[in-house]
Amino acid sequence: MTLADILAAVVFVALNAYAVLGGADFGGGVWALLAGGLRKERQRDLIAHAIGPVWEANHVWLILAIVLLFTGFPAAFARLGILLHIPLSLVLIGIVLRGSAFTFWRYGGEADAQQRRWGVTFAVASLITPVLLGITVGAVASGAVSGPRAPDTVFFAVYVAPWLTPFALSVGLFALVAFAFLAAVYLTLEAEDTELREDFRRRALSAGVALLGAALLVLALSGVGAPRVRAGLILAPWAVPLHLVTGVAAVAALVALWQRRYGAARVAAAALVSLILWGWGLSQYPYILPPDLTVTGAAAPAATLRLLVGALALGAVVLLPSLYYLFRVFKGRPTA
Repeated sequence: MTLADILAAVVFVALNAYAVLGGADFGGGVWALLAGGLRKERQRDLIAHAIGPVWEANHVWLILAIVLLFTGFPAAFARLGILLHIPLSLVLIGIVLRGSAFTFWRYGGEADAQQRRWGVTFAVASLITPVLLGITVGAVASGAVSGPRAPDTVFFAVYVAPWLTPFALSVGLFALVAFAFLAAVYLTLEAEDTELREDFRRRALSAGVALLGAALLVLALSGVGAPRVRAGLILAPWAVPLHLVTGVAAVAALVALWQRRYGAARVAAAALVSLILWGWGLSQYPYILPPDLTVTGAAAPAATLRLLVGALALGAVVLLPSLYYLFRVFKGRPTA
């Protein structure tokens, strides 16, 4: 394993952390949009209370992944930033709009009409952004983000067609459902009221079933949309063990929810989403952007990689204890 492989793994770990932490924040916005019944305002208050202390900190993982990508793998960053500039720009707009809307919704205008408007903006941005993130992943997995194009190639073929495909759209749908599932599972632990806990337990069970359907849709479309990834997930030596562990995590999450063991459900749900992500990463390795750009081929010079590893180690000394303390304060359960 080379230094470039290690840094690529760290990038993927950061993306994994963003999915299971920041992804749940997006999912909370989805449930805020879909809140209903006699307790819909209480549901939205619970979502805002759960997201409020940590949503900005969760974006640290996305920032870390981007910084490591453009510093350690500039060729991959350049290609992504050019060929996928439309969905990535919309993702950036969605993240900023969502954060601003959340702040104004919870701490801004006093008029009910203003709060409703900002609340809807927050929820819609939370709905659209995960889809765009998933579409970007789908475009990468499909191998459509390939090398230089002919100068006379039309705009649509270069900048739109790679991500506007059935497979990429199915991955976008999968990301949305996965984030909603994580959020519902986490909110069962956040709720102190039995009725609210039951509301989100039912939503988590429904989202878990929907996640299975979305995964089957992605798998069905991958035969044409992402043959390399499909082959890796079926033929690689690690494929069967990975599928078995993923299946166990899925069943464990649903059984734990059914039995109201919410702590176990949270662990199993996070493990399920993480295993699916790592299945994608392993299936396209050693390519960082299939079908032609490998991890080694996209890596910066060795001197840059060594400096980057040193900076990463120093930053981890500050970042990891700070994040632990943040979650300990705001998410830890008080003891007697």
